[in-house]
Amino acid sequence: MIVVSRLNGGMFGVNPDLIQRVESAPDTILTLIDGTKLIVAESMDEVIARVNEHRARILARSRDLQTMSADAVHAIPGLDPVEGDDDPDPEDPPTAASGQLRRVR
Repeated sequence: MIVVSRLNGGMFGVNPDLIQRVESAPDTILTLIDGTKLIVAESMDEVIARVNEHRARILARSRDLQTMSADAVHAIPGLDPVEGDDDPDPEDPPTAASGQLRRVR
């Protein structure tokens, strides 16, 4: 959500994914995808900057989560990525009887 101000000073949040268009005529008007029009005190440039900052934070958080996930995999012994597939028959799951399963502690 981005926080914007009404002309009377009240603040509210808008989901930037629902903004279809931002106009400046002379007030700044946000048109949502359902046709709702919202008049805000911020300039068009300010609204666009807030939307861009919001999206940048989401992308940065996604990158951080991917890095954390990769670090977690490497922190568990035996889960390091392997070159190629060494499973002779991917349709036949490993079983204890075949000796393909091992106990991990």
